[in-house]
Amino acid sequence: MEVIKISFKKLSNIVINELNDVFSRIDVSQLDKFINEIVNAEKIMLIGVGREGISTRSFAMRLMHLGKKSHWVWDETTPSIGSDDLLIATSGSGEIGHIHYVVTEAKKAGARIAVVTGTPDRKTPQLADTVLWIPASVFHGKDNVVPSIQPMGNLFEQSLYICFDLIIMMLMEKMKVSNNEMKKRHRNVE
Repeated sequence: MEVIKISFKKLSNIVINELNDVFSRIDVSQLDKFINEIVNAEKIMLIGVGREGISTRSFAMRLMHLGKKSHWVWDETTPSIGSDDLLIATSGSGEIGHIHYVVTEAKKAGARIAVVTGTPDRKTPQLADTVLWIPASVFHGKDNVVPSIQPMGNLFEQSLYICFDLIIMMLMEKMKVSNNEMKKRHRNVE
């Protein structure tokens, strides 16, 4: 039987401290711009891949619960995007080929672009109207972020999920949407 050298409690404390460091470095002015883009959008399309995509897709669901018209780019029922709309693209490395392509096409269609990333100086964030930098260690990322003992992009992906949940709570207050109103929009055929 293999002995685990680091206890669960010690690991959890390290990860919580990493997350705390990330959130203490998030630029509140970027957060405010991101939130205002969401409030002002007629429709919101969202895209991401892998574990980043899972975080982003859950954000799309909560935006719908808030009463926003939100769509996951890859769904068959996703409508066209235009000038009153917002594309939120999550690209931790800032250089994911097909996400960059979708951002380029949405920009050609006149949509506003918000990119959530761990590397704001790369090619996809450069196309954005709004960039939200999550300064966490990310897969294929760069320096000047909170380092992590965790593998690959774990810290970025965790930070993204929690940050999106916090943004929903801030939007609830800004848009004056109650928890009960959100519950009424939850799917009732499951």
